[in-house]
Amino acid sequence: MERDALQSLINWKSDSSRKPMVLKGARQVGKTWLMKEFGKKYYKNCVYFNFDEEDELKSVFDTNKNPHRIIELLSLICNEKILPAETLIIFDEIQECPSALNSLKYFKEKANEYHIIAAGSLLGTLLAKPKSYPVGMVNLLTITPFTFAEFLRATDEALYAYYDTIKKGQTIEDIFHTRLLDAYHNYLIIGGMPECVSSWIMHKDPARITKIQQELVELYENDFSKHNGKINSGRLLMVFRSIPSQLAKANEKFMYGAVREGGRARDFEEAIEWLVSAGMLYRVCNVSKAEHPLPAFDKPDHFKLYVFDTGLLKHMAGIDNSAILLKSDYQFKGPLTENFVLQQLCGQFEIAPRYFADKYSEIDFLLQYNAEIIPVEVKGGEYKASPSFKRYITDHTPSHALRFSKRGYRKDGAFTNIPLYLAGKTKELL
Repeated sequence: MERDALQSLINWKSDSSRKPMVLKGARQVGKTWLMKEFGKKYYKNCVYFNFDEEDELKSVFDTNKNPHRIIELLSLICNEKILPAETLIIFDEIQECPSALNSLKYFKEKANEYHIIAAGSLLGTLLAKPKSYPVGMVNLLTITPFTFAEFLRATDEALYAYYDTIKKGQTIEDIFHTRLLDAYHNYLIIGGMPECVSSWIMHKDPARITKIQQELVELYENDFSKHNGKINSGRLLMVFRSIPSQLAKANEKFMYGAVREGGRARDFEEAIEWLVSAGMLYRVCNVSKAEHPLPAFDKPDHFKLYVFDTGLLKHMAGIDNSAILLKSDYQFKGPLTENFVLQQLCGQFEIAPRYFADKYSEIDFLLQYNAEIIPVEVKGGEYKASPSFKRYITDHTPSHALRFSKRGYRKDGAFTNIPLYLAGKTKELL
């Protein structure tokens, strides 16, 4: 199974200003597989060190600051010569050895000819505290679950070949539109977790997918008690489990009182920060003005939280597969569709999506594209634009306005309807 992040790593390898690379992202999104695959395909040799499995490794970094001495010792441990630019050095579960994470600074300063890539579970929670890692001395790459495009490439190469050719303004024939919508429905059920995608390719058994998703949710919930530092694990659990009911409300804004009666920001804001940093949740801020630059108008106490994988949200919300495949309308269709679109939009634009709500209208997402602000409406079916979306377009006259729905790809002046399965190509289609 190919990952788009592989191209980012190829670019990193050939970059003359390359620094040690750190991969971050939730557990089980495929970081270890990606590092090993990259080493196997693009280097003469690859050496792998896991700080969770090999406790004695820590002493190498705890007692040495000289990167050349560290390389010497690592060569003895793995019994092979580590060569600059020819050997990829992989540090996995690096969060278990803070001195190894800190050593990346010395490699950048004194031995940057060595190619080092590191990753770890919940590394994002460490990286959120600048004192705990070498700021400015590493390159960072976020690894997410499979996007819809990656899922399609893995599960239906012929259909992906067609999808890959779709360009701005292109007519999409009905037969391909129908097939791509079917693949989209499958993605809502399976999601993008590598184990789920792999299982679907091998067995085509929805019951196995459900079992894997349940095991993943339990794994994450167990992590809360193991790796949360000073944050109350019960609060992490309460916030995480509340997401489906938060999104099911008419107003999807996150409410502390919906986590626990009488709950306040001070009770749960640290838990939310941890879950977002760990890559488990996406936070989408409300803005007071739909103007450039969007982050300047953030309302920090008004936000929505979404799950990092749509398949896991579908499982957590208890949606039956038949509802997605057979019903034109079902409870939670709107939030699930929004979660899907957000997952595909993240990473396409430099500024993360926001949303806008005032007395007169609510816009699902706002995108900042250069200096332009683009309103986005998400529809789970073929419905036409809502009155509030039309009112926003009349009031703000944006150069682009996007609606994602099951309708075909069509452009009408500034307004464009993009089929849901093309959300990952949004930037290309502007």
